[in-house]
Amino acid sequence: MLNKYARAFFTRVLTPFAALLIRIGVSPDAVTLVGTGGVVAGALIFYPLGEFFWGTVVITLFVFSDLVDGNMARQMGRSSRWGAFLDSTLDRVADSAIFGGLALWYAGRGDSLMLCGMAIFCLASGQVVSYTKARGEAIGLPVDVNGLVERAERLVVTLVACGLSGLHAFGVPGVEILLPIALWIVGIGSAVTLGQRVVTVRRESAEADAIAQGGNSA
Repeated sequence: MLNKYARAFFTRVLTPFAALLIRIGVSPDAVTLVGTGGVVAGALIFYPLGEFFWGTVVITLFVFSDLVDGNMARQMGRSSRWGAFLDSTLDRVADSAIFGGLALWYAGRGDSLMLCGMAIFCLASGQVVSYTKARGEAIGLPVDVNGLVERAERLVVTLVACGLSGLHAFGVPGVEILLPIALWIVGIGSAVTLGQRVVTVRRESAEADAIAQGGNSA
């Protein structure tokens, strides 16, 4: 749901900024690379130190590059398979850095192997959720399903919880519990989404095989 509505809203908001970048000669690929670099730096520098508020601020500033680069490509009429591949690949890198940074915190000063494991599970399950759709589409299936927790939901829930948890360093009490809750929500939601996509691919593949067999028998 967030993928559909939030992306449409922020695309409209960021269109003037994308147009400005085009005018000064910045390429969509450069925006993709810089944005991913900023997210990775924010996650792997701040999160392992427990600086969740400032880490989230840095990540949020760069995460919108995922919308800006596509907007630029459409305005330039240069949407390409390479651009889509680069964008999708670097999305996985950015997601890995976010959950990897959280896992490093809980493995170290955060002192919770259970939450470290949950952060790693969120990382792995998110990658597999993305893979199931890509693999299904690669074998010619539409994978027509809106999962419970897709990438946009994973990022919003995790980053909001991280940012609010970081307010503990400024003396706000009780907010540190939000991040563990978010990790459990994302982990369980990702597992459910994975199940939804597997069931969908199984159904679509059975339907495609039945149609193919019917055509061969005719």
